[in-house]
Amino acid sequence: MTTSQFRHTWPAHIGGTVAVCLLAALVNYLLRGKHLGYSLLYSFMIGGQISALIWLMTAGLSRLLRRWRGDAALRDPSWVGWGWMLPCVLIGSVVGYTGGVLVTNHLTGMREPLPWDMPGARAALSIAFALLMSLLATALFYSRLGVNQLKLAQAQAERQAAEAQLTLLQSQLEPHMLFNTLAHLRVLIKLKPDEAQRMLDRLIDYLRATLQASRSTEHTLAEEFERLSDYLALMQIRMGERLKVQLDLPADLGPQPVPPLLLQPLVENAIKHGLEPHLDGGLLRVSASRPAGRLVLEVADSGAGVAHPTRLPGTGFGLTQVRQRLDQRYGPAARFDLLPQPGGGSLARIEIPA
Repeated sequence: MTTSQFRHTWPAHIGGTVAVCLLAALVNYLLRGKHLGYSLLYSFMIGGQISALIWLMTAGLSRLLRRWRGDAALRDPSWVGWGWMLPCVLIGSVVGYTGGVLVTNHLTGMREPLPWDMPGARAALSIAFALLMSLLATALFYSRLGVNQLKLAQAQAERQAAEAQLTLLQSQLEPHMLFNTLAHLRVLIKLKPDEAQRMLDRLIDYLRATLQASRSTEHTLAEEFERLSDYLALMQIRMGERLKVQLDLPADLGPQPVPPLLLQPLVENAIKHGLEPHLDGGLLRVSASRPAGRLVLEVADSGAGVAHPTRLPGTGFGLTQVRQRLDQRYGPAARFDLLPQPGGGSLARIEIPA
């Protein structure tokens, strides 16, 4: 067993030892009628030595077997199998029982008989009782350890599946964003070739910065706003003065981690369905705040607005992506609303744990 593994398992190891020592002391008290304090003292001294010996022998065997068979031989380095554990338990029980009695006799001045001072039947019964308690403690400890490891493996598998799902959703989102941008560029080539060239140059720089960064499962909110700034610069080439932009990110929220391209579909949606159909264009405002321990992200436009407010909307690729990514990453702790603004336009609002 490695130092790291011992650090994670020693509380259960000690807890199991204490429980079995208490049980052994109670049984000894009831059967032999001696003082409970006397029984507890001997029980803990004997049980502590047995537990320590078994653990040391198991740890040594684990190292030897991994070196002999290779690291892959033992799936759990803290468990060497009952074939090896039984001799460890037997030796630990005999030596630990004898050592515990000797040490307690020396410390207290009492004269509890050692195995070789007892009649044969009583000596065998005492050793058998110590062996039974040791087997019980070992079985309890490793069964509990096995259950905990199964839970950890299940949690890890669920986390990996969620990350894979997030990666799939993100891989679908990137080409969607790119196709929308190219569609804007195609229209601009016919109307304003010079501006189309400028837009193409900016698009190349934007894709170089964005596609590489978006391969990770999260980045900072400051990076998210930087990518939005680059994208909106592209859209301003297409829309000119019709598109006004306001980005509000408090400095203390910059390091906050968020999934990449989380706000991108909302910005695209606001431009495509809100500002572009509006003759005079309008203002697009992206903001972040943190009221009451929640991170609130808003994308608001003064454009055409939405006819029917919906919570967790399920229509439209971009909005569906936002909903699914929030659900995969944060579950019920996230909230997404798309609402009309009283003065015209729409408001997309995300709330996630900060």
